[in-house]
Amino acid sequence: MRRLDTRAAGFEAAFAALLDEARETTQRVDAAVAEIIAAIRAEGDAALLRLTARFDGWSPADAAALRVGEAEVDAACAAIPPGLMAALDLAAARIEAFHRAQMPADLELPGADGVALGLRWGPLDAVGLYVPGGKAAYPSSVLMNAIPARVAGVGRIAMAVPAPGGVLNPLVLAAARRAGVSEIWRIGGAQAVAALAWGTASLAPVDRIVGPGNAYVAEAKRQVFGRVGIDSIAGPSEVVIIADAANAPEHLAMDLLAQAEHDEAAQSILITDDPALAEATAAAVARALDALPRAAIAGESWRRHGAIILVRDMDEAAALTNRLAPEHLQLMVAEPRTLFARIRHAGAAFLGRHTPEAIGDYVAGPNHVLPTGRTSRFASGLSVFDFLKRSTWVECDAAGLAAIGPAAVRLAEAEGLDAHARSVALRLGIP
Repeated sequence: MRRLDTRAAGFEAAFAALLDEARETTQRVDAAVAEIIAAIRAEGDAALLRLTARFDGWSPADAAALRVGEAEVDAACAAIPPGLMAALDLAAARIEAFHRAQMPADLELPGADGVALGLRWGPLDAVGLYVPGGKAAYPSSVLMNAIPARVAGVGRIAMAVPAPGGVLNPLVLAAARRAGVSEIWRIGGAQAVAALAWGTASLAPVDRIVGPGNAYVAEAKRQVFGRVGIDSIAGPSEVVIIADAANAPEHLAMDLLAQAEHDEAAQSILITDDPALAEATAAAVARALDALPRAAIAGESWRRHGAIILVRDMDEAAALTNRLAPEHLQLMVAEPRTLFARIRHAGAAFLGRHTPEAIGDYVAGPNHVLPTGRTSRFASGLSVFDFLKRSTWVECDAAGLAAIGPAAVRLAEAEGLDAHARSVALRLGIP
């Protein structure tokens, strides 16, 4: 774990190194992924069956076995304890309410000059949702990805989830039903992304693919982009916590480890103006790791990528945070909204001592699919807008065309596009 202090002579160089640190995988998988995509395009279901047997350790009898039937989903839902199902329902309801409030209205400008203008929103026809199935199962990701698509009005939501040994997590299946997923496929990896993008005899293609995955999934999304849309190329998760002296070190330690336990490449950073709190939190992290089930993962993340940064004041804390542009930001201070007003770049912010980031992962309502790797400088989290597209429209009457058409003719002629100019001029009677 790194310790930095803005008062130290070498701080700027140390902070720059922290910013430049590459936490994404350095494994080159582009060639292997290209081969997988080519196989799916050439052989369809046959390649999908072969690759599923190779990577997931089970051999489907045929392509029909890859699709999860309603009876299997019924059984999964029946196996969920009532209290856990109630928690899933609470999360789904809050996520749906927040995303429904995002839905935009169409726009129409009548125009007194005879030229009416407008913008119309409409949903995508079909989307593919990739759900990881490796180190852990994530029903919360099913809700966060599928519910905005359903709220946006997407007609078909196809979910792909790897099933090692052919077995799926019951809560993932229950979340898929609660979120309104249309189809569930027990396929994973680059082959799932390729099948969603290009389609096979059994699996119809989609228009956009969303959801996180490993290096193969990320590279596959990169390679199919253009054929379909994608949400982003997600990197390791991260949190920045700004905290003042009034915080309990044990709370901060667990907040840091909650991010670290995701992955060895995750990053947790504490920024504080209180040296005593910094020391107490570092000690609390060490104590908490002794009892954490995922201590090996969290400990490796904290040792390799964690940091505690001492600052002079909260102005410095805000400035450094804007440079870090974190995926998650916790503002554990007395006046969090005042400090938040100074933050320009953060995927999602959690304001006040009673708002740990983990509450946003599950039940708060805003989406937990967020920009990583400092991309919150230019990107935003998943929303209904990822499943909508805009169409603009123009309607001219004769007077409207007469009012603005001559300017279009002149500009087209200036660009040397004579057919453009004549297309308008003929309607105006201009020789």
